[in-house]
Amino acid sequence: MDLTTPALLFPAISLLLLAYTNRFLVLAQLIRQLRQMDTEEDHGLITRQITMLRKRIVLTKRMQAYGVLSFLLCTVSMFLLFLGAKMPGVFAFGVSLVLLSISLLYSLYEIQISTNAINVELARFEARKGVGREDIDHG
Repeated sequence: MDLTTPALLFPAISLLLLAYTNRFLVLAQLIRQLRQMDTEEDHGLITRQITMLRKRIVLTKRMQAYGVLSFLLCTVSMFLLFLGAKMPGVFAFGVSLVLLSISLLYSLYEIQISTNAINVELARFEARKGVGREDIDHG
């Protein structure tokens, strides 16, 4: 393995971290919106949303942390390979890949929770408009 192998991950990890940051910003925006719609009528829904948002924030923090650690170890790997320390460089790169995989798994789980949150919103909308899933499926 040479110096260019870990360097190939740099753009991918950078884009991934950017996507994670965008997710975090969307979560912050959703939380601010919840404050505006806080009414007695929506209290149960808001409670469910807050629970999901808290979980998503924790997952996003973990996604970012493992992504950053992966990026750092990728850099360490390149430095070690640059110094001629092949085995430590390969090991650091391997650990970097494992951390990146963990970050992606957290991302997958966060996407699943995000989808559930969207379904909660759709159920609320359907209840207010008197539209059920069976109407949508057959229409």
